[in-house]
Amino acid sequence: MTKSTNPRDLADMVLRPIVTEKATLLLEDNKYVFDVVPKATKPEIKAAIESLFDVKVTGVNTLMPPRRKRRVGRFIGYKPQYKRAIVTLAPEDSITLFPDV
Repeated sequence: MTKSTNPRDLADMVLRPIVTEKATLLLEDNKYVFDVVPKATKPEIKAAIESLFDVKVTGVNTLMPPRRKRRVGRFIGYKPQYKRAIVTLAPEDSITLFPDV
């Protein structure tokens, strides 16, 4: 019971790729890490990655870490909520995060 979504809406779900030490180690296992919209679901993330990069996605894992408290003077606030998706691709596919310049 998946709803059909507009391809333009799918492109807006993926915000940016994450390039950290852990994310670069996951590249060896053909796994890529992206920041996504917090309301995005796993099927929507899979459809967005497949349409944006023209690859075959075999698995999607998501995580939403708890919000961190931040303090400015006497005022207490929170950092914004975010969601990360770890996308596993088929063995024959890859995404070029760093194009050769």
